[in-house]
Amino acid sequence: MTWGQLYGSSRGLAIAAAQAQHRGLTVVLAPDAHTASRLEQEVRFFADRAEVLLFPDWETLPYDQFSPYEDIISQRLETLYHLPSLEGGILIVPVATLMQRLAPRSFLDGRSLIISRGEQLDREQFRARLQAAGYSYVSQVMSHGEYAVRGSIIDLYPMGSRLPFRIDLFDDEVESIRSFDPEQQTSLASVESIRLLPAREFPTDEEGIKRFRQNFRIAFEGDPTASLIYRDVSQGSMPAGIEYYLPLFFDETQTLFDYLPRDTLFIHTDDLTMAAQRFEQEISERYEQRRHDRERPLLAPERLFISLADIEARLMNRRVIVAQRFELEAPDDKTSVNYRTNALPDVTVRARSQDPGGALRTFLQAKDARVLFIAESAGRVEYMLDVLRGFDLRPAQVDGWQGFLTSNADLAITTAPLEDGLLVEDSEGDSLALITEHQLFGERVQQRRRRRAATREADAIVRNLTDLHEGAPVVHEDHGVGRYLGLQRLSAGGMEAEYLTLEYAGGDKLYVPVASLHLVSRYTGASPESAPLQRLGGDQWQRIKRRAADKVRDVAAELLDLYARRAARQGYPFQVSIDDYAAFAAAFPFEETPDQQKAIEDVLADMAAPRPMDRLVCGDVGFGKTEVAMRAAFVAVQNGRQVAVLVPTTLLAQQHYQTFIDRFADWPV
Repeated sequence: MTWGQLYGSSRGLAIAAAQAQHRGLTVVLAPDAHTASRLEQEVRFFADRAEVLLFPDWETLPYDQFSPYEDIISQRLETLYHLPSLEGGILIVPVATLMQRLAPRSFLDGRSLIISRGEQLDREQFRARLQAAGYSYVSQVMSHGEYAVRGSIIDLYPMGSRLPFRIDLFDDEVESIRSFDPEQQTSLASVESIRLLPAREFPTDEEGIKRFRQNFRIAFEGDPTASLIYRDVSQGSMPAGIEYYLPLFFDETQTLFDYLPRDTLFIHTDDLTMAAQRFEQEISERYEQRRHDRERPLLAPERLFISLADIEARLMNRRVIVAQRFELEAPDDKTSVNYRTNALPDVTVRARSQDPGGALRTFLQAKDARVLFIAESAGRVEYMLDVLRGFDLRPAQVDGWQGFLTSNADLAITTAPLEDGLLVEDSEGDSLALITEHQLFGERVQQRRRRRAATREADAIVRNLTDLHEGAPVVHEDHGVGRYLGLQRLSAGGMEAEYLTLEYAGGDKLYVPVASLHLVSRYTGASPESAPLQRLGGDQWQRIKRRAADKVRDVAAELLDLYARRAARQGYPFQVSIDDYAAFAAAFPFEETPDQQKAIEDVLADMAAPRPMDRLVCGDVGFGKTEVAMRAAFVAVQNGRQVAVLVPTTLLAQQHYQTFIDRFADWPV
């Protein structure tokens, strides 16, 4: 079956309609991770009553020496665990993810664990089981795959769980299980039981390591101990990029097709074949580039991925729908059909024109259509309502797509993270339009980034023992710079525990309990090889800390004097036209990172304040400085000020300068 003429977000609408008519699982194959994310947002909006899952990509390149972020692994494990039991819903998969070989179904079935209130739980055995499942011991649980033990309390962040849990033991009995906020460390709701999935997509226990060692020696010739990967795994440490050795942990692997029910409906886009071919080429190129590294020998691509031919063969006897944007020439209604959708005309609100809403008004007058406006958030809804009232338009607020369909409103507004709108007509000529915020205020491509939650810990703090390697210089808060030699189990006071071993000048050793990991941070001074080691028992480290404190006080005194003199002077307070600035900002083609957004807000706040400005924005190439500068320049030009742009003589800088010219096309540049 082939669908045609699917413009804008109408693919999500068509997928939602197909899922409602199909009794089994619907799998949507997307050409890349970004398209998969957009389709997930669209399908969730149009099929708000259906279960929608995204099987995410690792977000690493083939044969990368980096491991996926823990939240990605958590979402993948959660999805794989539920797939065999799903009787309906929608699963969205990027084609590169579909081509990856996976752990067999028996791996998750045999390694999941249910912990219930009232059951007996041996603390040491449970810790050993968590370690074997790949969970990391930390002083404070913040991310998926971490656990902490403090007396009778066990904090645990299971893979696939939205929140971590706090298990309170009374002797060996689970007295209570409560979810808690990882940022505030405060307990939330009480639960009866939790499910524990492994922390990785492969086994990390003794049996898994033994199988890895055997398969490694079979796969690669020569001395296996010459390989960093073999040595680390043999010692129970999983190095970064170990995911690209996943087949060595199993006797055989499976694919996503093996997890799916037989009656699964597949929907894929017309560019799926091209995307798979590009990914195959990327795999081949990176394999050839890296295959000669003796420390990190590579598995052949066919051991890690299935080919496009394999995908086509597996889809041969399945029900498949191809969704295309362009119009089909001769649909026959049996094997092909054109949907009654069209691309929306230009409805952009141009804040600086004489008639800002002219394009929108022309569209509404030409089309006797019901219209639903889409804003990103509740705050943006209020802003859009203010703008639309200026055009004498007063849309009613509704709750999502279904709320709009069941309402009597011709003009309505709701919240959804959609980029593209749609225009659809039924057989009787009635029209329905969906107009997004980006189409009103300027095209803006959203980039949904996975971000770590902000923590109160500095980047230098070691939160996970996998952050350290033997020989790395570290700083102990009370004893100074030493070298990390590894982890040891020692008995002290009749109790056995794990300790970090740190070596200091003269070969002295310091054993730090894992529970005191927060006292150890990375060394960030000179090169690691030339890090100056302190002596234990002396006062050298204390003298260094006192000198540093004295210098900090001197600098603080100078800064206080400088800022006191600056505060006594009068500056020029810039005024910001909110509507014009919002329209200008909406045209930028990227979603700002939290740091970029904070820099923008701080710069504009300094410009609006009645004091001399004191700010320098620094960053690496391509990390948002140009956007910060352009927003500040826009406010300055609005206030009748001239702006000078200093550009280095590099090609990249000249390209950034061109973006200034493009953005300020209506101003003298």
